[in-house]
Amino acid sequence: MTSKDIYVYPAVFEKTATGYSVMFPDLPGCFTVGKTLEEAHTMAREALGLHLWGFEQDGEEIPKPSLVDTLQNEYHGEVIGLVEVSLSTFRAKLDTRAVKKTLTIPYYLNQMAEKRKINFSQELQTALKKRLGIN
Repeated sequence: MTSKDIYVYPAVFEKTATGYSVMFPDLPGCFTVGKTLEEAHTMAREALGLHLWGFEQDGEEIPKPSLVDTLQNEYHGEVIGLVEVSLSTFRAKLDTRAVKKTLTIPYYLNQMAEKRKINFSQELQTALKKRLGIN
């Protein structure tokens, strides 16, 4: 199964007594809440990312998002907004399996690093994250 990186889904934001609830009509079970609209949107992005990542991990097909126009009649009175998520961020955070790699470095670098007790694996991870722009 080929996975995309960027997904955009419509979300229904409903005002509640304590803030906002958010649900995704195309993704049953994907919902969240927030005290403010801004917090609700942030939480919606997190919920969407985790939900879609779960589909990927389970090998399930990710449902296509509905058009906002088709949802407006059904959710009249609520705010329908689009939530965008980059799954590469969630993949990086959540799929932390280690992979063994063999590499070759100059002898003098090896000697200097070992004297300073540098963790080669950690240094490589740090350098790769920096190069790839991953936090």
